[in-house]
Amino acid sequence: MKRYDKLVRDKIPEVIQASGKQAVWRILTEKEYMEELEEKLYEEVREYQEDKSLEEMADVLEVLYSICSARGYTVAELEAEREKKVKNRGGFQNRIFLEYADE
Repeated sequence: MKRYDKLVRDKIPEVIQASGKQAVWRILTEKEYMEELEEKLYEEVREYQEDKSLEEMADVLEVLYSICSARGYTVAELEAEREKKVKNRGGFQNRIFLEYADE
């Protein structure tokens, strides 16, 4: 058996079993879940940086949504916070690269 030791999507054990293979898995504690979500975010961002695909962007977003929920927020609250920041500080569409500023 290949060892993975990582957080996977909810249906992965079913997918493995449907292919005729066996999987050993367990449910994480809340503390473990938060730690593994943080690690999964790093993993998915790395994969996006290598691949730059829409699929990898979707994976990053899914992990962010899961972190949001696990921390007791809703996706609507996350989106409202994002919109507030865009309104107050702007987004990144104008490609501004700050080189210097007075302190």
